[in-house]
Amino acid sequence: MPKEVRMADIAKRIGVSTVTVSKALADKEGVSAEVREKIKALAREMGYPFGLAAKRTAKKMGNIGILIPIGFIEKGRSFYWKMYECLVSNLNEIGYFGVLELIQSDDEDQPVEPRILQDEKIDGLILIGQKGAKYRDMLQKNARNIPVVFLDSYDITDGNDCIISDGYHGMAAVTSHLIQLGHKKIDFVGSLNSTSSINDRYFGYCQAMQENGLEFRPDMVLPDRIADGTLRIVLPDILPTAFVCNCDVVACELINLLKNAGYSIPEDVSVAGFDDYVVLGLGAATRVTTYKVDTGAMAQACINRLLKKINNRHYAFNLKVITGHLIIRGTTGAPPNKPSIE
Repeated sequence: MPKEVRMADIAKRIGVSTVTVSKALADKEGVSAEVREKIKALAREMGYPFGLAAKRTAKKMGNIGILIPIGFIEKGRSFYWKMYECLVSNLNEIGYFGVLELIQSDDEDQPVEPRILQDEKIDGLILIGQKGAKYRDMLQKNARNIPVVFLDSYDITDGNDCIISDGYHGMAAVTSHLIQLGHKKIDFVGSLNSTSSINDRYFGYCQAMQENGLEFRPDMVLPDRIADGTLRIVLPDILPTAFVCNCDVVACELINLLKNAGYSIPEDVSVAGFDDYVVLGLGAATRVTTYKVDTGAMAQACINRLLKKINNRHYAFNLKVITGHLIIRGTTGAPPNKPSIE
């Protein structure tokens, strides 16, 4: 277990007395501005709490900033709101408060530092959802000594702590279910490279198709959104017998499109999703075959990781994958002209 940092350790490193360190950290007179900043910088580096952080440590409470891209809320993808509620509930149980800030689209392009970082009143930061490398780099730089954990997104080149669902094996399970029903022509619905989650799920689909000796080609991938993230699906000229969608929101949109075009689900076409999220206003959601993401376990794992980083600044980063399970509902069945499997 790492040795607890003391004022004496800071004093020894800089070559001053513990009294000088105490005054500097408490912003008392008798210490030059240069020495004060040097002491504070070293204290942050060594993980020694002072000022507001010290008060929170003593009370065993504090604030955790939670960032969510506004597009994931505005455009109906409220799966992340469900995840946010799990985070806040779990944080409250251990004496922390979740402070939400929505990331505006323009702020990502700049990129603009979140206000919760500017105010310097948080002990840790959680980013929910995918943001570009430029924005993530800005967060890591401006967070300074504040631990950061990424939830439901990752970049293996960043060296950051990330908590994700098992998109790869989950989508492989969903695709395998359709194959077991007798489907051979299965299209994937999702815009590749939009998010790491979509890519993971696509690769899981490819794996299941390949293992079963089935063909999968680039033209069997149906984009689900335009450049600004707005959902937009165009049905292919020749339909497959089944679709696997990167999330339940997309699955429900696709089902509505198919029904409006005169197709019956699953008699004519089977549709499966991912997440197990009930989409308000789209009644098909409660009946979609899907892979259930354990949002509660993801939220708890994220909090556990963040607390470890708060209490131990030298904690090593890693990627944690949270598994879920397949749920079979009424939107998948045997392909047309093939008897149902009892």
